[in-house]
Amino acid sequence: MADLKALAESIIKGKRDDAVKMVKQALEEKVPVGDILNKGLIAGMNEVGRRFKAQEFYVPEVLIAARAMKSSMEVLQPLLVKAGIKPVGTIVVGTVKGDLHDIGKNLVAMMLQGAGFDVKDAGIDVEPAKFAEEVKKSGAQVCALSALLTTTMPRMADVVKLFKAEGVSAKIMIGGAPVTQSYADEIGADGYAPDAASAVDKARQLVGIA
Repeated sequence: MADLKALAESIIKGKRDDAVKMVKQALEEKVPVGDILNKGLIAGMNEVGRRFKAQEFYVPEVLIAARAMKSSMEVLQPLLVKAGIKPVGTIVVGTVKGDLHDIGKNLVAMMLQGAGFDVKDAGIDVEPAKFAEEVKKSGAQVCALSALLTTTMPRMADVVKLFKAEGVSAKIMIGGAPVTQSYADEIGADGYAPDAASAVDKARQLVGIA
């Protein structure tokens, strides 16, 4: 019998091969796809997020867990679509114009995917108009902006202004080493997250499932 707790544990420990094997076994045993996703994969990544926030896990452990999650999702994805199981929300992520850093952005994207979001990665050095275009194209409810330099932080304000001017309805959340809650308040962003695990909590809040 498929053990979804063991599947969650294999995600937490980053045992990619074990996780993929357990997903396939669960599918063979006709375990509902939604249960595999929620009680196995997402449960595991939620625990990874909790440990990361508690500083029991660090970036390497999170990346290994996210890799196990990603490989497992590749097996599950076509069946989720077939079963009509929709993501909890859609989020565009990207690093703002002038900033070429992507580790933080990638970590946030992985954690969001692990929490059941459909993540559209706009990349690095992204113009405000490109963020708006990606949001309109995907119907995303949230746009997550990353900046790792104090010199590129003002580009976040440019995105907020453009969204307001064009009536783009997606909520904007921001993060990155120099970014603070007070800066988010100052530029009119809808949310701020100090780390990748907190970004998941904030995203859930912004799409109304917190």
